[in-house]
Amino acid sequence: MKNIKNLIYTIRGVKVMLDSDLAQLYGYTTKAFNQQVKNNIEKFDTDFRFQLTKEEYNEILRSKNLTSNIKTNDSLPTDFTNNTKLRSKNLTLELGKYSKYLPFVFTEQGIYMLMTVLKGELATKQSIILIRTFKEMKDFILTNNIIEHKEIIQLSLQTTQNTNDIAKIKSEMITKNDFAKFIDNFTENKTSEILILNGEYFNADIAYNNIYNLANKSIYIIDNYIGIKTLLLLKNIRENIKVCIFSDNIGKGLHQFEYDDFKKQYPNIDISFYRTNGTYHDRYIITDYDTPNENIFHCGASSKDAGNKITSITKINDKEIYHHIIDILLNNPILTL
Repeated sequence: MKNIKNLIYTIRGVKVMLDSDLAQLYGYTTKAFNQQVKNNIEKFDTDFRFQLTKEEYNEILRSKNLTSNIKTNDSLPTDFTNNTKLRSKNLTLELGKYSKYLPFVFTEQGIYMLMTVLKGELATKQSIILIRTFKEMKDFILTNNIIEHKEIIQLSLQTTQNTNDIAKIKSEMITKNDFAKFIDNFTENKTSEILILNGEYFNADIAYNNIYNLANKSIYIIDNYIGIKTLLLLKNIRENIKVCIFSDNIGKGLHQFEYDDFKKQYPNIDISFYRTNGTYHDRYIITDYDTPNENIFHCGASSKDAGNKITSITKINDKEIYHHIIDILLNNPILTL
């Protein structure tokens, strides 16, 4: 993974990888790789893939020159490392080559989306390595406390995994059994990424994302232990969804300034907070309450802890018996953070 980190650059404030480097990783020529992307161009919005300017490409070439003596690592094929060294000897010529056809770069989300386009054993293996690398870089930032608490919140708001795009990867790329195997290999610490939803393994963020995508009108969350993660899991919901969180906020897990930061980042998501008045122990998610589309889920852990330990979420079939207690909650006093 050390060599892969040398291929990740920061452009326009986001981490990206060159199309030529990704093509080499996946075993394609750059032309063939980009043709695969063009055949599925509707999947790659500008925040997934964009073309460099000459100035940006110059910056990357200078960076490549500084790291041209990288050592061979098991994370990269030997021929890829050798080719990288060879290309670094001709940086001026390479700039001339691309001055007319500037390369494209892919963001982390774009790399996830490549998994729906590039199929096969090598593609899956390299995708796992890339995802681990990006995750390792994020974990390093968080564990070394190199930014203040409020800046960590902003970073989480921008880079939290569990987006609609990853959910789309699950549905389009591979079968449920293959996906379970992929999650099993996603990290050596297998207890940190898994949630069981209705008997199937999911990445925790994807599971919540799939549940929230069921809502057309409303999402009710009943959970006495809430935090910034509770809000982050809601960032991809549809517009005009009414969100109510019922909680006594035990331990003051969620603070007003955290909610204020979230609102600045996602002004179109409006959340109302109400107390549970100490009457709930378990956690629940209810989508489209009291409509034909209603769903009720029982959650084994708080959403603020999603992914920290293995837990389960189960869909409830006998929904009517919960209506009376939900109606009581809707008349509870407002929660002050």
